[in-house]
Amino acid sequence: MYQRKIALFRTLFYLPLLLLPLSALAQEAAPAPAASSSIRISSLDEIKSEFDTVPCKKNSERRDAVKALFEKMGARPEEITIEKRGGVENVILRKPGAENTNEKIVIGAHYDKAGDGCGAVDNWTGIVAIANIYRTLKDAPMKKTLIFVAFGREEEGLIGSGEMVRRIKKEQASEYCAMINVDSLGLAMPWVADNMSVKTLEALAAEVAKEMQIPYSHGPVNGGDSDSTSFNKKKIPAMTIVGMSNDWPKILHTRNDQVARINFNSVYLGYRLAAAMVARIDNADCQAFREVKEKKDKK
Repeated sequence: MYQRKIALFRTLFYLPLLLLPLSALAQEAAPAPAASSSIRISSLDEIKSEFDTVPCKKNSERRDAVKALFEKMGARPEEITIEKRGGVENVILRKPGAENTNEKIVIGAHYDKAGDGCGAVDNWTGIVAIANIYRTLKDAPMKKTLIFVAFGREEEGLIGSGEMVRRIKKEQASEYCAMINVDSLGLAMPWVADNMSVKTLEALAAEVAKEMQIPYSHGPVNGGDSDSTSFNKKKIPAMTIVGMSNDWPKILHTRNDQVARINFNSVYLGYRLAAAMVARIDNADCQAFREVKEKKDKK
């Protein structure tokens, strides 16, 4: 979390499974059996296991660990690229959509950490969440191309996401249907950061959470920002899902940011909510989540 001060097809099988109320799944058990082998929902235990070893030192170590995690989730090494541009390294994994589609959904989380602490909450929780979203959707037929991005240098001022957005030409921006960002889960149940999110995607998050029968809330993160802001500035609808408690300033960017602080149910629910939202966006019109004002401006 940077502080300023320093969907697969909506078919009979896929979408209903992702939106299944959590009470219908045994979270501690093995992954829930899918109606089709094309989708695989991670279990709470699998989410927990990814925190057995968290890279706590150099950001280059964390970058390499992201690549290894994507490979563990089923990506081939040649599918993962490390884009080195503008003094930043972003780890990118693309899952192609339908043939001839130009429509894209970005699923992102930053991998870098602040100087103090392990960066387990901020933001290895986000990395684990998006890696598991990839595993869930990697074999499912998608209408839109999914771009999974682990951003570098977020803590220095959204450098990684800013560099990615800077290279999107103005005429290409409409091809980006939405951006879902996950940042700092694990301290409280997931909620949507108002100051980093467009209202259209907030409304979708509330709807999806209701269908899944999981808690939902929203509000501003005072003094904080994250990579969704870079996309919103480009008029690409974006949102950030967080899982921060009121005492987050005492944990993030401090030596207290350790694995021991993480509530794994928060990470699990954040992963499930974000994955279901990607599914819904994939099935929607690409322009559906652009703000009303922007639509009026185009008339």
